[in-house]
Amino acid sequence: MDDHAQATLKRIETPLRLTLAGLWAERIVRAFWPLWTVVIAALAALSFGVQDQLPLEALWFGAISLVVALIWAAAQGLWRFRSPTRVEALARLDSRLPGQPLAALRDSLAIGAEDPASQAVWAAHLARMAARAQGAKAVEPDLKLAGRDPFALRYLALTGLVMALIFGSVWRLGSVSALAPGGAAQTAALGPTWEGWLKPPAYTGKPTLYLNDQMARELTLPAGTKLQLRLYGEPGSLILSETLSGRTETPPASAPAQDFVLMQSGKLAIEGPGGREWDVTLTPDTPPSIAAEGPVARDKGGRFKQKFTASDDYGVTRGQVTIALDLAAIDRRFGLETAPQVVAPVVLDLPLPRKGKREAVVATLVDDLSQSVLANMPVTLTFAATDAAGQTGSSTPVAGVLPGKRFFDPVAAALIEMRRDLLWSRANGPRTVQVLRALTHDPEGFIPNQKAFLRLRVAMKRLESKADALTPDLRDEVAEELWQIALLIEEGDLNDAKERLKRAQDRLAEAIKRGASPEEIQELMDEMRQAMNDYMDMLAENMEERTPEEQSADGGATMSEDQLQEMLDRLQKLMEEGKTAEAAELLAQIQQMMENMRVVQGDGQGKGRGGPGQQAMRDLGETLRGQQGLSDDAFRDMQRGRRGEEPGQEPGEEPGQNQDQAQPGQGGQNGQDGQDGPDAGQSLAERQEDLRRKLEQLERQGNLPGKGNDRGEEGRRRLEDARRAMREAEEALRDKDLPGALDRQAEALQALREGIRDLGEALAQDNRQEGQSPTGRQASRDDPEGRDPLGRRQGEGLRIGSDDNLLTDKDIYRRAEELLDEIRRRSGDLARPEGERDYLKRLLDLF
Repeated sequence: MDDHAQATLKRIETPLRLTLAGLWAERIVRAFWPLWTVVIAALAALSFGVQDQLPLEALWFGAISLVVALIWAAAQGLWRFRSPTRVEALARLDSRLPGQPLAALRDSLAIGAEDPASQAVWAAHLARMAARAQGAKAVEPDLKLAGRDPFALRYLALTGLVMALIFGSVWRLGSVSALAPGGAAQTAALGPTWEGWLKPPAYTGKPTLYLNDQMARELTLPAGTKLQLRLYGEPGSLILSETLSGRTETPPASAPAQDFVLMQSGKLAIEGPGGREWDVTLTPDTPPSIAAEGPVARDKGGRFKQKFTASDDYGVTRGQVTIALDLAAIDRRFGLETAPQVVAPVVLDLPLPRKGKREAVVATLVDDLSQSVLANMPVTLTFAATDAAGQTGSSTPVAGVLPGKRFFDPVAAALIEMRRDLLWSRANGPRTVQVLRALTHDPEGFIPNQKAFLRLRVAMKRLESKADALTPDLRDEVAEELWQIALLIEEGDLNDAKERLKRAQDRLAEAIKRGASPEEIQELMDEMRQAMNDYMDMLAENMEERTPEEQSADGGATMSEDQLQEMLDRLQKLMEEGKTAEAAELLAQIQQMMENMRVVQGDGQGKGRGGPGQQAMRDLGETLRGQQGLSDDAFRDMQRGRRGEEPGQEPGEEPGQNQDQAQPGQGGQNGQDGQDGPDAGQSLAERQEDLRRKLEQLERQGNLPGKGNDRGEEGRRRLEDARRAMREAEEALRDKDLPGALDRQAEALQALREGIRDLGEALAQDNRQEGQSPTGRQASRDDPEGRDPLGRRQGEGLRIGSDDNLLTDKDIYRRAEELLDEIRRRSGDLARPEGERDYLKRLLDLF
């Protein structure tokens, strides 16, 4: 090796030494990993205190096994281990360099050593190899043991040690010395000779306390806290003294393991070397309290509701209400004069919040007990609440009449009374038969429903055959039949139509959920339309036969057939577009509205009926919907432009594939995602111009309501603001400024909505002054409160839905918060286009 090679090797001395150190680490790990695995596993077991739980014989056996394992692992490691050399390190370093320059530098010229030309070539080769050797870097060791430890035993041992350090204690290692004579003295010199943990009940949510860390003399703990104490060292060197458990049978005070629950305040002391003493005060867990708020109230459909409040220091876990008959408050006449048989109280579970804290609960119980014998009878309601400790608190009984379904038909009401008498006492069987005979003696004109009459005769015959020896089963069967007959008389065939409608709605909802084919969806949609038409016809006839007082007592919303058909058309369109989630949500809304709905004849008997003012309001509504659709198309164009797609280009299309689509600001979706329509072929700017001209035409016609009053004039000013914003949006679209156009369109939509609201209120005021309802009929005939067919006050129309009957104030605010949270989330999503995020931030600034 010449001087040039020696110099090169000196320059790479540092990476060579690091590579050699890596070889040492690699071979040590591969040879001795079983040894340190056994050591770590033993430390983990000792830190968990296994030695304190095992009998002495098992502990000695484990110690001997551990020593054998350590000797075997060390012997295996020594047998496998081979110390690396500098030459091996140099070979590994050379193997990572191109052309192995280090080996070349150590070679010598075999032939031509005397030839000057050969020497020159060899010198050039060495110089080139030396240059390559300058880039040598230390080679990292291969410390992977997956092939040698396929079961990952080393990781299991390490995980056990980490868990022991978290939940155990390294001080427990000192207890091992107690196995040897005189070990107690050695243990005392190593560290603490006792440990303790205070664990409050889980339902309190308080953390476990390490007793050794509690330096204060006074401790305040929840009642029911569990003390776990471990005494290490020679038996008798440490003694426990306590007055907290109240135990009559206690283990020896020097027992190494002491576990008990703190039941009373008192003192806790550990007597002996390093002992401590505490004064412990227990905080009692008070029973929960519960009370009813206000009297029992009636809800829609004969349901009852009762507000209540409950509280507990750590939270209420369960609540119940017991509804019992108040016999002393009953008017004991007619069928109630008979001594009642056992009337079992009704026990209902109280609604409690599923999430959040339950320390203070304010809720309302709503249930339907119309078919119970307690319905419309004096009762007492006793509320009870239970906490996690099993303690129960009860309220003062609340007296009142339990609401139930009311029957307005005299025959139906009589049947319900007979049903109540049967449930009151089986001894009322003969009297019930007599009353039913009187009801069915001359049914013509008295029981118009033939089906109800026939069913009533059959029930009467069954009851008459065994009236003197009526069994509980037969009584319950007759009572159920009387309930169904009363419903049939009260509601006629409406109940059957409603069942058919419910079945059709359930089948359609299930088909949407399961992803049925379009043909199946269409078939089920036709079935639901037919069932809904039958239901609407029956409901309309039922409303005509009832007095205005009875109709107003029912509550519920009103809806015209045209408005309902509009919702069905929207539902079908959503399903055709494959928007199953939105379709399912709309179907649920329709089902909810049908539960509490009364029908008025549609305002669509002719679109121009109701006068020019109402026609103008409908035209304004169409303008509002057109402006909303245009704004949606502009927003989609802006998103596609930011992604580098052509306006109107569908996802997956190649640029230029849809050449008939316009450029930004010139026809995004043609109104309805490329579908043919009145806006097909128009640019966004042209569509905006058409909407503005339509609004101007409406203003010039002079048919807008409320001329001369404050609301009408305010509405006209709002429409002027909307027209101005439309003009500015049109100019922005022509300049291809989509973000600016969207801002102006938002202003136009807001002004349109406010203008329509003001003009609607002006129209309602004009109709009231003229004595007309909003649909041109007398208000006293359709709705004495002057509400529209959806049950809303006038001036809030031009939308499908009812704030009064669909969403409560809390639901509205919750929905608004959800929308704002979603806008905030999307505005902070950096993966979205910058234009979209800017638009969302402007929305947040507006709201």
